[in-house]
Amino acid sequence: MKRIGFDNEKYLREQAQAISERVRKFDNKLYLEFGGKLCFDYHAARVLPGYDPNVKLRLLQMLSDKINIVLSIYAGDIESGRLRGDFGITYDAATFKLIDDLRKWDLDILAVVITRFNNQPSAVVFKNKLERRGIKVYFHYPIEGYPVDVDAVVSDKGFGKNDYIETDKPIVVVTGPGPNSGKLSTCLSQLYNEHRRGTNAGYAKFETFPIWSIELKHPVNIAYEAATADIQDFNLVDPFHLGAYKKVAINYNRDVESFPILKLILERIFEGQAHPVLYQSPTDMGVNRAGFGIVQDDVVREASKQELIRRYLRYNTEYALGVEKKPTVDRAMSLMEELGLKVTDRPTVEPAREAARQAETNGKGNEGIYCGAAIQLGDGRIITGKNSQLMHAASSVILNAIKTLANIPDEILLLSPQIIHQISGLKQGALRQESTSLDLQETLIALSIGATTNHTAELAMKKLTELRNCEMHMTHIPTPGDQIGLNKLGINLTSDGQFSSRNLFMV
Repeated sequence: MKRIGFDNEKYLREQAQAISERVRKFDNKLYLEFGGKLCFDYHAARVLPGYDPNVKLRLLQMLSDKINIVLSIYAGDIESGRLRGDFGITYDAATFKLIDDLRKWDLDILAVVITRFNNQPSAVVFKNKLERRGIKVYFHYPIEGYPVDVDAVVSDKGFGKNDYIETDKPIVVVTGPGPNSGKLSTCLSQLYNEHRRGTNAGYAKFETFPIWSIELKHPVNIAYEAATADIQDFNLVDPFHLGAYKKVAINYNRDVESFPILKLILERIFEGQAHPVLYQSPTDMGVNRAGFGIVQDDVVREASKQELIRRYLRYNTEYALGVEKKPTVDRAMSLMEELGLKVTDRPTVEPAREAARQAETNGKGNEGIYCGAAIQLGDGRIITGKNSQLMHAASSVILNAIKTLANIPDEILLLSPQIIHQISGLKQGALRQESTSLDLQETLIALSIGATTNHTAELAMKKLTELRNCEMHMTHIPTPGDQIGLNKLGINLTSDGQFSSRNLFMV
């Protein structure tokens, strides 16, 4: 049984109170920038065991009678077809998905803002799609000199030229499909236009990491640095907060670096207001209470250390695939070394490697390549599998895992040899594939077919749901069919970054 380190209910109470207190400081109008992931925040769930990946949606439900939701997306990301890494879909598709996900929680959006719009054709098509489904769309335009030329930015030719979004609730949540979507500029533009209309609206930021109320070198904060190693973010003590209040608070470099100019912009917007609420530090701007939801610090520390290793392995695999840079891998490794961690401290790494060695000893690889896999079940048991002429290592370990969970003896087969033979024949014949070994997606389909006549297979198949959020390691990079199957099962996978075939083209 996994230990719990985070209390969602305590966090929700603290967080809702902090937001309510902040909105009262202004003219009952607050623009709240939501950083990080609004839905499916699996990083937070991994480093804060017990954290509900959708707890922010629960928070919005609690405040639903007080909020409008606005989504912002950068026009350049639409035009370039930028991909969101966790889902593998473009940012415009991620916006559609986010709208659908919010609606499933009875949360509807007020509008979508396309930021830095400069007549990009794909952005126009995106706007048309949304408007024809009844969703309001607004344009915000590039501002020359943004953000440093404050005179130009805070003027009718700057924020003043942007479309003004009519809102009717005291809290306006501004979020987006990913980073650099223009959330901050959307908030600031709305502030400018609100103040021109006589409403003394305010701004605040809601971002889970780094957690400002715990120490700088706490593993959960170092895990955040690992998560942003690709953009070389780093945490530091907020010097403005320390100077103003003589208190230590943790923030990250980009917020600290941008604070002086952001403060100037806010002061210019609030100019002429009788009693403006002015922030003295970037930490002041935040309303995050995640640190107060931690109830077992040792559990959180250990989980965060495991996330560091997982991040390093992910970056190393992405480097092998050509999509990540060497400095990112090196940065993740240096953070691991800072906490005295090794790759083999991840419990599934060495068993997976041993499974690969056994496959080689037995000569039961595929194409002369010997792959091993290991998965850690919820009760801590580690199950292994290896590749063969019949199936991939991912297929083997998943079948072994569900047999273990269902208490099915190892010698009992879940898949009929006839079904395996028919699928292999189809792949080799009509589909003209070189490898006949079954990947995980094919294996799961075969299992579901077999379960119609095989009660044992049916019992095992019902155990697949118990693999969600389990940790798994493979000695080789999963093939597309393996990766799709593992993603759908919700398994947290890492690999050693070796290729499972000599072929460059993988299907």
